[in-house]
Amino acid sequence: MSLAVSPMTAPAAEPVLRRPSLVGRTRAGMAQALAEIGVPEKERRMRVGQLWNWVYHYGVRDFEAMTTIGKGLRAQLAERFSLDLPEVTAEQVSTDGTRKWLMRMPPTGPHDRGAEIECVYIPEVDRGTLCVSSQVGCTLTCTFCHTGTQRLVRNLTTEEIVAQLMVARDGLGDFPNRKPPEGAFVPNDGGRLVTNIVFMGMGEPLYNFDAVRDAIDVIADDQGLSLGRRRITVSTSGVVPQIGPLGEEMGTMLAISLHAVRDELRNELVPLNKKYPIKDLMEACRTYPGLTNAKRITFEYVMLKGVNDSDAEARELVRLLKGIPAKINLIPFNPWPGTKYECSDWDRIERFSEIVFRAGYASPVRTPRGRDILAACGQLKSETEKLSARARLMLEQEQPAEPAPAVAAE
Repeated sequence: MSLAVSPMTAPAAEPVLRRPSLVGRTRAGMAQALAEIGVPEKERRMRVGQLWNWVYHYGVRDFEAMTTIGKGLRAQLAERFSLDLPEVTAEQVSTDGTRKWLMRMPPTGPHDRGAEIECVYIPEVDRGTLCVSSQVGCTLTCTFCHTGTQRLVRNLTTEEIVAQLMVARDGLGDFPNRKPPEGAFVPNDGGRLVTNIVFMGMGEPLYNFDAVRDAIDVIADDQGLSLGRRRITVSTSGVVPQIGPLGEEMGTMLAISLHAVRDELRNELVPLNKKYPIKDLMEACRTYPGLTNAKRITFEYVMLKGVNDSDAEARELVRLLKGIPAKINLIPFNPWPGTKYECSDWDRIERFSEIVFRAGYASPVRTPRGRDILAACGQLKSETEKLSARARLMLEQEQPAEPAPAVAAE
């Protein structure tokens, strides 16, 4: 996709700060909003319940639709707040049905144009998985990951994390009395279209612990979005001190981005390993709260040709995981522009999988999805970061540009 840079005749105005949205707020956040417009404290709990049902169960976008709330209060809410979702600046649909949304969050101040993040929906016959982001950019610089080449801009707020699910459900028609877009590939079992959530998008979730925890509380609340905690998976590259608290406070499924069985190699692939080596990571996994055969840890292992895909490394992986209820997701490497890695040959992936499987571990090979729209594992990167430095500077400063050919994404 090419992005044309058009000449500008005059500087544009600063971003306009909009009314704050109630979408994505916790119950406490909604109570605070009601307090701001003078709703008495003894009435707030009931009103929060009403708002919660309309916003999260029905997905309404207009206060006027909230027929169980009096007209006067609806007017007060509409004057002070909105039900806006983040702006979807681009939506791409893969040939396999995967959808990727590039969305811009509302500005947080007069000089903020709004952070951009990517969110991906992966449909299958019996489920629909939404891959959400927890940060804008990433600090971890994993060498095989496209997102890792983008600097960290900031953490996402609780509201911005929840809003990704709301954008997806709104876009898919995944609320009562809605329908999916014409021709969309979605689960056909008659249930919800978004059935699972994985925190495997941009960023390291455990470096944004509080916002992720509070977002999960909203997503799992059975009066609204109602996604069970066992349908939510938080993936970490190995922030060891936060793994225990994740289990205690969030109660979700855990995934570990492992990718290597030797510290020397993992130090290169996942530099966080220098701080929290494999031995410490495995100990945190063995003591993960609630760990059982029914609540296994998923270990993600990207298959890199000639790097980490030997028989010896498969056997060492089995040894490392001994005694841990686990399954291993083998991920064919998804190439991106400028990478030095290649995907392992298919027969090598199958051989690796066979060794792990014979040792008693489920070792599915993840089918690459959305490669044609850079939506596959490790490929997410916000569109502003993909622009060349020259084009991005012109867009940010909004200065006149000399006539030039279209600027292609890197």
